[in-house]
Amino acid sequence: MLLTIAIILVILWLLGFTLNIGGGLIHLLIVIALIVFIYDMITRRR
Repeated sequence: MLLTIAIILVILWLLGFTLNIGGGLIHLLIVIALIVFIYDMITRRR
């Protein structure tokens, strides 16, 4: 589920670059998604 959210946010992030829609919010969401994804990868290995 986290991977799906991360993929959707990456797509929205790229659309934000090309169409200049809600730039600050999309950048904040992609940073949060990356932090959660990295945390999930680290805790999954244990």
